[in-house]
Amino acid sequence: MTDVTATAPAASKARGAFMVETVTWVRHWTDQLFSFRTTRDPGLRFSSGQFVMVGLEVDGKPLVRAYSIASPAWHDELEFYSIKVSDGPLTSRLQKIKVGDEVLIGKKPTGTLVLDGLKPGKRLYMIGTGTGLAPWLSLARDPEVYERFDEVIVTHTVRNVADLNYSELFTKDLREDEILSEVIGDKLRYYPTVTREPFKTQGRVTDLITSGKIFEDLGVPPLDPAVDRLMLCGGPSVLADLKTILLDRGYVEGSISAPGDFVLEKAFVET
Repeated sequence: MTDVTATAPAASKARGAFMVETVTWVRHWTDQLFSFRTTRDPGLRFSSGQFVMVGLEVDGKPLVRAYSIASPAWHDELEFYSIKVSDGPLTSRLQKIKVGDEVLIGKKPTGTLVLDGLKPGKRLYMIGTGTGLAPWLSLARDPEVYERFDEVIVTHTVRNVADLNYSELFTKDLREDEILSEVIGDKLRYYPTVTREPFKTQGRVTDLITSGKIFEDLGVPPLDPAVDRLMLCGGPSVLADLKTILLDRGYVEGSISAPGDFVLEKAFVET
């Protein structure tokens, strides 16, 4: 794992529909996963959980795709969490960025994974697979989440143990944060699962929900649409399966215009 940080962020510049931001930090977690931060234009406003178009200028044209913003809305930098695709048009290039390089950031954040898409509830599940953890990295650091819910459960399902990136954020850093620890208290729970290696919690999150093991492990009641709210982010197949599970249990999908019991994000294609 490598971790490089900048010492002096540069100011952003405008280029058409994008801001040109400077890379301030890069961490390569594995040969397939990495994270990076950039400067943030003071005029960029977003809600925790939203995504924005991110990319590079290639042959004079923007090459971009949707990325959830992994940093909370109050942070002065933007953070992103990405896979590496060796032949991917964008990530084959993006994975090579270094501190000081320029990255294109769209000016219009959007997305359905926001608190306003949910009806009031008692318990919030943020269920993510792979880099679908990214919006939870933002929301878990947003004080408003803990004002709205009594309990917040972040799940992260990956193939290998080495892919459980950011685990220390949930198990250690947030609990020790001088400001956020007081807001979060004992409300935040972290539930990592691994599908291809031995681990204390193994299996696909869909199977763990269907069997009830996740609720047994956490010591909470089974899903109840009267009190439990869910946010979903991950691959298309797992999202489809999770949506079916919830609809079968009487859940109603929500949006900002019509808040419901769960929301999911469909905007991501890994390239």
